[in-house]
Amino acid sequence: MNKTRTRWNDKIAVRKDEGARSDGSQSQRYRTSSGLASRVWVGLGTLFVVLGTIGIFLPLLPTTPFLLLATACYARGSKRLYGWLLSNRWFGNYIRNYREKKAIPFKIKILSISFLWVTIGYSTLFAVDIPLVRVILILIAITVTIHIIRIRTLKQ
Repeated sequence: MNKTRTRWNDKIAVRKDEGARSDGSQSQRYRTSSGLASRVWVGLGTLFVVLGTIGIFLPLLPTTPFLLLATACYARGSKRLYGWLLSNRWFGNYIRNYREKKAIPFKIKILSISFLWVTIGYSTLFAVDIPLVRVILILIAITVTIHIIRIRTLKQ
């Protein structure tokens, strides 16, 4: 039964069986919005790209979640920006590996953990004078390290 339902708020026709595969799983298809909604999605996506970029250099901000959020926002707001992000030479491979394979390369794991501990270590030794803040920073570093280690390692 192929019924079509129209969502008038963003003018997208959605089929009941759209996105379904023969094996029963759902494909990851995103439909772009129109008008104001599209601009909001693009704005949010851009904000998340900026935060993800900052997260590359500042270990307290998680890079991957922000880039994945940006991908989802761009997919709903602009096909062009969605394609740009997935084909971007710095972010594209990283996003695809994480989304499709649920894994990250060993080299990235080592660099991430090393950079995390260098910056947290520097902060706790030289930048922060409050003992409670030092403890919180170390707990954050431990938690993020455990999270990174638990992510499956991508075999090259």
